Amino acid sequence: MEFLAIIFVLIMVIVFLGLLAVGQIKMAGMKVTDFWTFIKANDTLDKLYVFSVKYDNLTPQQQIVFLKEAEKVFSAFDKVPDALWEEEYQKYSEILSKYKDIKMMRWEAK
Repeated sequence: MEFLAIIFVLIMVIVFLGLLAVGQIKMAGMKVTDFWTFIKANDTLDKLYVFSVKYDNLTPQQQIVFLKEAEKVFSAFDKVPDALWEEEYQKYSEILSKYKDIKMMRWEAK
């Protein structure tokens, strides 16, 4: 019986912490879905950063994939306050620079 009481208390604590997190997100003026998208975009940002540093010359298909993924990241980062991602600013600016370079190369090629 004590075991069930401990499990119940732990479940209640988890629910309370979840509701507290949702409340904090709402108080910051964001939607929970926007915050979740930002979390996923942060992971994508790390992958794009490694990719942009590693590869200088991309095939046209790789350029298209890079541009689409970068646009998703930019969109997600625009929906959250800057204070949340100021630590990632250097990576963001590197991706933005590579994005602009690829856009210019593709525009010149047309």
